[in-house]
Amino acid sequence: MHFVSLPRKDHIPFLIVTTLMLIAGLSFAALRPIHALAASPVAQQISSDLFTNPTSQHQTQVEPSTFSYGSTVVAAFQSGRFATYGGASGISWATSFDAGLTWKRGTLSGLTVAADGSYARASNPVVVYDQAHHIWLLSVLAAKTQFQGSSGSTAVVVSRSSNGLTWSNPVLVAATGSSDYFDKDWIVCDNHPTSAYYGRCYEEWDNGNADGQILMSSSNDGGLTWSQPVSPASQSFSALGGQPVVQPSGNVIVPIYGYDLTTGADGIYSYRSTDGGATWTDLVKVSPSTYSGTAAPFYRGGSLPSAKIDASGKVYLVWAGCYFEANCLANETGDSTDDIVLTTSTDGITWTPLQRIPLDAIGSDVEHITAALAVDSNTAGSKAHLAVTYYYWANAGSCAAATCQIYVGLAMSTNGGTTWSQHQTLAGPTTATWWASTEYGYMTGDYISASIANNRAVSAFPVATAPTGTTLHQSMYSGSVFVTGGSIACETLTVTPKVAPAGGTSGKNYHMGS
Repeated sequence: MHFVSLPRKDHIPFLIVTTLMLIAGLSFAALRPIHALAASPVAQQISSDLFTNPTSQHQTQVEPSTFSYGSTVVAAFQSGRFATYGGASGISWATSFDAGLTWKRGTLSGLTVAADGSYARASNPVVVYDQAHHIWLLSVLAAKTQFQGSSGSTAVVVSRSSNGLTWSNPVLVAATGSSDYFDKDWIVCDNHPTSAYYGRCYEEWDNGNADGQILMSSSNDGGLTWSQPVSPASQSFSALGGQPVVQPSGNVIVPIYGYDLTTGADGIYSYRSTDGGATWTDLVKVSPSTYSGTAAPFYRGGSLPSAKIDASGKVYLVWAGCYFEANCLANETGDSTDDIVLTTSTDGITWTPLQRIPLDAIGSDVEHITAALAVDSNTAGSKAHLAVTYYYWANAGSCAAATCQIYVGLAMSTNGGTTWSQHQTLAGPTTATWWASTEYGYMTGDYISASIANNRAVSAFPVATAPTGTTLHQSMYSGSVFVTGGSIACETLTVTPKVAPAGGTSGKNYHMGS
């Protein structure tokens, strides 16, 4: 078995909330004292780690997912990250009914032993709304013992909520056999009334102990029951981090990272289903994956692809790479930096040439990584509204974990990504050594998240302030910004992207593990 090795992958006043609230017996919520954070005025803390078990790191929150429906936005994320073997004490959530201006918050009960459940650890939370069944679904990867290095421990589960506030105990989607290891779940629902599969939800994950085999399951009853998982035929790459999207036709397209099982070369791939998930076909390579390695020595974040879809069914896909920079693929020396790149497709088979989202000038020595894409599903084509949230830091070639000044940035487009606004800072500076630690570096998450609600870009992202002794202060924050466009044009890649050597540069940015 081949493993991808990587060490990854203005002050806000103090707020003190003194009451711990129980919500319907299923969730509990509170905020501990909020520590001062240098940030833009739009950033607000929306949660904090309430767990106290001695085996994981507190206060830590990482790896958010968001989904919007109307003016409602639900976010979910890990709380109490373990330093070794992956996962967290539990999964927390935050829900806004006014497009990210105010939030309610809590933690899933009945999932992990730290929250009256049976699983030891939880990871990879992903949120979606099932319009046909009027139900929120929160997908989680759970472990009976641990994640990394395990067999037969992991399961994909889903919690359900009719209001985004009270959540059911987890429903099992699939559990590993004795030799399996599940990783990187993602969930989507067909919310198109014109589709023959309206109301069908799709769950995707991979089996890391079977050469990254892709697994897909579906539900027709709002997540109460799930089909036996199926896999694409003729999968020639080890897969990780797929993000399925559904077109108005009912076709499901799944962009995903992978590395070729023969050559070991990294790439961004895509596959699809045109029959409601009965079969999965048309596996194509979107692009080689080229990552500079600048962040690799200390950063357990990610550049897994982030995919969204507009009202017409056009798929937008972003990730980080050094395609436009000098010295790209320079033996992971940190001589180059990464940009956020964009490609689109109307069928999941043919993809447009890579475009560089103009966040900073080429050669600026600013690292851009862990991109989260949002697309307003009520807009389309040349009038589609997009937002991208990401981490960045300057002087990337010379700073280190303890010295890099790291920020959260946001840029937006109102013409389908043709031109973009000047980027703005949502939060920072923060320092990597203030984050949760893992075997592979300091962690924000393999992904962060953004959604658009009521024409506001609502992002969720971990931000940390300086520790107090051994106690960390890494909590979940959000920014809600009215979507405006700009006139800064993208550059288009006019040459064939370079291919990273087997086991080389780009693989440093992806991590098999939860």
